[in-house]
Amino acid sequence: MRKTIVVTGAAGFIGSNLVDRLIAQGHRVIAIDNLSYGVRQQVPDGAEFHRLDIRAPGIYPIVAGADVVFHLAAKNCIADCQSDPVETSDINVTGTVNVFEAARRGNVGKVVYAESSALYEGSATLPTPESDVHPQSFYAVSKLAGMAFADAYRRFYGMRMTALRYFCVYGPRQDYRRTIPPVMSAFIIKLLKGERPTIYGNGEKRRDFVYVDDVNDFHMKCIEDTRTDGRVFNIGSGINYSVNEIFAEVASLLNSDVKPDRKPDLPAEAQATLADIRAAREIGWSPNVALRDGVKRSIDYIKREVLAATP
Repeated sequence: MRKTIVVTGAAGFIGSNLVDRLIAQGHRVIAIDNLSYGVRQQVPDGAEFHRLDIRAPGIYPIVAGADVVFHLAAKNCIADCQSDPVETSDINVTGTVNVFEAARRGNVGKVVYAESSALYEGSATLPTPESDVHPQSFYAVSKLAGMAFADAYRRFYGMRMTALRYFCVYGPRQDYRRTIPPVMSAFIIKLLKGERPTIYGNGEKRRDFVYVDDVNDFHMKCIEDTRTDGRVFNIGSGINYSVNEIFAEVASLLNSDVKPDRKPDLPAEAQATLADIRAAREIGWSPNVALRDGVKRSIDYIKREVLAATP
């Protein structure tokens, strides 16, 4: 059944991939992004695009009457958030509450919103279940505040809400322009150029990487499956790899012997992330894209769409 679905952060990495999937499935998609982080060219054709800030009252009439809102817009580079807690709060807390309020006033059927695996930064439990929340960074604290507001909207207004805690999502359109870009796209781009990628610290921090197509499989489930209502889900692969292992995998696939440039460790980052994905598995979702296959797809995309377009 064709639905009207709003995606905030639609010009970003996960958002633009989600819009692609929704359009392919025949839904009407309303895309919102202020382009402070996203790229207009990444918004797929067929979406109704609005260049708007999620903090603006202008989103209210656009959101009204939608079947589902996917709220993905955020300030999400941890280093940038650490350097500017005020803006981080303004975007990630005030902006998120504004989206929730627009959904409430507009009688939106359901809100699916992005939390983050950063909420587990201080947890010593691996794999980490949804109940073990220990935020450390300003970014994670801003997501904790959004979580509290979502719970309040659910309790006071009866809104249907689903929270998704993404782990290290990677794939086409991953944001390599950030102050400190994600390791997967950064490694691939640098090695394809014959340049030295940066590894911070000793490279032994471990991360749970999940391919964006697998994430979108769960997004689709959230639209139709009422078992997702009022719940929070970890979205990861249930497997983690060290940064050194990811570098070795990318270098192997590219037949590169370039060595990384090692710099001092970054503050406010977890030593390891690993998703407990039992809750998502129990409702029929599982990650299907193996790391090596996902890295190959990412390399192909960067060769075709990023480097080929670079003068």
